[in-house]
Amino acid sequence: MGRILVGISSWGDPALVASGSFYTAGVTAPGDMLRSYAAEFPVAELDSTFYTFPSEKAMTLWLDNTPPGFVFNAKAFRLFTGHPTPYNAFPRGVRAEFGEDIPKNGNIYLQKLRGDVVDRVWRLFSKALGPLRQAGKLGVVLFQFPPWFRHSEANRRFLEECASRTPRCQIAVEFRASGWLDGENADSTLGLLRRLKMALVCVDEPQGLKSSVPPVAEVTAPVAVVRFHGRNSEQWEAGASPEEKFDYLYNEEELRQWVPGIRQMAAKVRELHVIFKNKGEDHSIRNARQMVRLLGEN
Repeated sequence: MGRILVGISSWGDPALVASGSFYTAGVTAPGDMLRSYAAEFPVAELDSTFYTFPSEKAMTLWLDNTPPGFVFNAKAFRLFTGHPTPYNAFPRGVRAEFGEDIPKNGNIYLQKLRGDVVDRVWRLFSKALGPLRQAGKLGVVLFQFPPWFRHSEANRRFLEECASRTPRCQIAVEFRASGWLDGENADSTLGLLRRLKMALVCVDEPQGLKSSVPPVAEVTAPVAVVRFHGRNSEQWEAGASPEEKFDYLYNEEELRQWVPGIRQMAAKVRELHVIFKNKGEDHSIRNARQMVRLLGEN
């Protein structure tokens, strides 16, 4: 049975802090919050690496305020997952070296950049994660692809490129387009991920919508990941803010439905990460605690 780690997507979420129910009075500094969080949970997801590269200051905070054995799952930089990326999100060194080749206005997309610029950004991202990896605290690098990253031969080839670009990292892939796991595509997608040793991110999210990804419980790599987004059907495809879209509190029966699948997955892997991304007050913390209790029951 692999080790099961349960945690949340953002220990510093403003709504969680404002709720006043998790952090005690006076715990307001980022380092203190992380230390308090890590005293109860063994894994956390880093959202900031999606928006920009890790800084030395952030790296020191993450490493110095977490105990041995703590794990961070880092989101891949948004440029690599097909999301629009502004000029200021690029590392200063890249902007200094290739400033004339990167548009300063509007959003930038990977396929619009010169190959040497792309190569440089990939190398710097891998290097930036080096301290976490060397400290044994890097779990998976999460490639969270957008709804427009649909099942196609070109995108299958891009997954292969992601694997070749990050040979020292365990990649986890989350699809937001249902076609990857629909019908006859499911077997080929799972086969590709297994061949590349990439973990499929199994998701709990609203069902019955055009973009709904089914809640499969499949293992495709030595590490498995399950992410709980909530079941806020009304806001899922409505263009709502993340705070509205993921605002959901699971009831115990909804969590209990996942327990058999999580245990079956854990029996096939070295480690399984269960991450709560739902938002609203302290919902993610409450649900994470419930899941820990449910998984501990005989």
